[in-house]
Amino acid sequence: MNVPLLDLKPQLAELREEIIESMTRVVDSTRYIMGPEVEAFEQEVADYSGSACAIGVSSGTDALLIALMGLDIGHGDHVLTTPYSFFATIGVILRLGAVPVFADIDPVSFNIDPAQIDDILQKDTDKKIKAIIPVHLYGQCADMQNILALAEKYGVPVVEDAAQAIGSDIVLTRNGNSTWHRAGSCGIAGCFSSFPSKNLGGIGDGGMVITQDEAFAAKLKKLRNHGAHPKYYHSLVGGNFRLDPVQATVLRIKLKHLEAWHRERRNNADQYNKLFDAAGLSKDSPVSLPQAVYRDQAGSDEKINYHIYNQYIIRAQGRDELREWLGKNNIGSEVYYPLALHQQECLKDIVEIPSLPYAEKAAKETVALPIYPELTLEMQEYVVKSIRDFYR
Repeated sequence: MNVPLLDLKPQLAELREEIIESMTRVVDSTRYIMGPEVEAFEQEVADYSGSACAIGVSSGTDALLIALMGLDIGHGDHVLTTPYSFFATIGVILRLGAVPVFADIDPVSFNIDPAQIDDILQKDTDKKIKAIIPVHLYGQCADMQNILALAEKYGVPVVEDAAQAIGSDIVLTRNGNSTWHRAGSCGIAGCFSSFPSKNLGGIGDGGMVITQDEAFAAKLKKLRNHGAHPKYYHSLVGGNFRLDPVQATVLRIKLKHLEAWHRERRNNADQYNKLFDAAGLSKDSPVSLPQAVYRDQAGSDEKINYHIYNQYIIRAQGRDELREWLGKNNIGSEVYYPLALHQQECLKDIVEIPSLPYAEKAAKETVALPIYPELTLEMQEYVVKSIRDFYR
C-alpha cells in the first residue's frame, strides 16, 4: 500500500470542473491584478474568520511582513516569538532589521508558553519589544487568553501567525463573558497562508491578513501596493504584496468546503488515536500522540479550543529510524521542524540565545503522519500497524 503524506489529487478531482471554469472566467475578464475576485474572497474570509477586514496578499510570509510593517517595526526593535515554527516567522523580523526574541514552547501543544512570555516581558525594562507573534502551530490555537492578557498588561501588540490554522477556534473570556473566536481574529492582525499544502491551499502562493482595525487595514492596503493611494501618490514605502485573482477565485471555491474538510481531519485524528490505543501505543509507549489542549474554565470540562489538524504530529523514540522504516513501507512522513529557529545558522552572529530545551527536544522527536481529509481507514490502519511493527 502507498500512503502519501499529502495527496491533493482527490480534492482536485472533486473540484476540478468548477476550478477550471472559475479560472477561465478570470482569464477572459483580463482583470489579472486585484479586482472583483480578490475583493469577494477578502469579504468571505473576513466573514468566515469573524473579522472586520481582510487584505489579500501574495503569500503567508508577506502577510507577516506587511503586518509588522504596518506596526512600523524597524531596525533595532525586538519582536517576541516562538523558536518552533517555519522560518518565515523570524525571516520577516530579520528583513526589517528587527531582532527576534524567543520564548520557549509548551511541550504538550508545541505552541509558545505564556509563562515564558511573561518572564521575558518583565525583564524588558527598556521596552524594546514592539510586538508578539504567537504561532498557532499545526492547526491549534496558542493560549490566546493568557497571551492577550500579557499583551494588554505590557502594552505590546499581537500579530497572530495563523498560517496553519485558518478555521481553528478558541474561547476567550472577557468581563465574565465567554465567546468563540477564530484563529487570527484576536490580535491586531492575523496572518494566513494559502500555500498548496495548507488546509485552505491554493494552486500557488497566496496569503491574507485579517484585522478588526479599519484604519490599520487601510494602511495595509497601501503597503501591499507600494504604499500608494491614490495611484502614483505614495505616502508610505510599501511593496508589491498583491494577491492574484487566479488564486482568489480558486480559494473562494475551496473555502466553501473548508469546514467539511476540518471535520474529516478531526475524524482522522480521532481514528488515529483509537488505532494507536488498540495497538498499545497510546500510553507509556515509545509514541506520544498529539493532544488537543482543551483547557478547563473554572473546573468545567467544556471544550474551549478546537484543533483542525493541519498536521498530525507524534513524538517518537528513534524518530529518524522510524521515518526510514515508514519510507520503506511507502508511508509518507515529514519533520516539522528539524532545527529550532534559534539554532539556525543565519542567527549565530545576530543574537546570543540560551538553550530553549522544549523546542530543541521537539525538533529531535516529532514527526508528521498523513492526516489529509481523503485519507481512508485502511490507510490509517496500515500506518499504525507499520509503526507498531517498527517498535516490536
